[in-house]
Amino acid sequence: MTASANPQISLVAPVYNEKECIAEFVEEADRELLKLSRPYEIICCDDCSTDGTREILLDLKRKFPALRVIRLLRNQGQSGAFEAGIKAARGAYIVLIDADLQNDPADIGKLIQALESPAKPSCAAGRRAKRKDTFFRRMQSRIANRVRIWITGDPIRDTGCSLKAFRAEYAQRIKMFRGMHRFFTTLAIMQGGTIVEVDVNHRPRPRGVPKYGGGLGRTFVALKDAFAVRWMQSRGLQYDTEEL
Repeated sequence: MTASANPQISLVAPVYNEKECIAEFVEEADRELLKLSRPYEIICCDDCSTDGTREILLDLKRKFPALRVIRLLRNQGQSGAFEAGIKAARGAYIVLIDADLQNDPADIGKLIQALESPAKPSCAAGRRAKRKDTFFRRMQSRIANRVRIWITGDPIRDTGCSLKAFRAEYAQRIKMFRGMHRFFTTLAIMQGGTIVEVDVNHRPRPRGVPKYGGGLGRTFVALKDAFAVRWMQSRGLQYDTEEL
């Protein structure tokens, strides 16, 4: 099956100045989704790119009927781009992915399979079995993950992996703030959701450089955000209602 007005799977990718990778990403994502034989859509959220990514995406729309392009009129960062895509998604399953070709679209089927397992988790979170990042970036993530687990109590070991699949009702209820994409699993657990981890492939970035932060500043921002999430855990509301 191909693009549909009623997709079952919505693939959401934030995109910021990725002219080197975006065409190959869309082509590969479309090819892998087609193999699943389910109606799907690909939502690329252009985070106000300035390098020609917008024009490439518009050209790709003519070739790939499943492609939808959402453009943010001001740069909002990765969390904002994810939120815009999640709000636009129409599928029962919402899969999040990076557009830099490090996440492997071939793993989407594994995540959907995990969502449909007897346990019926709310989220299947990718865990990079063999990371293809620099040593410094891997150490940053390792330290940040340990601190995050200590502060939030969320035991998921690789929240830095963008590749995740959600049941739409959980993804669309997440309250987003800048930097909250690092805590998707924690925010789903706060809603009463359950998480499973799935080993996924991770690839070296073939071209370009990371656009969404790096260096020690990224680690300190993540630490500050972890305390914000801890406050949300202590003050958040969770309830169900019925109309009589």
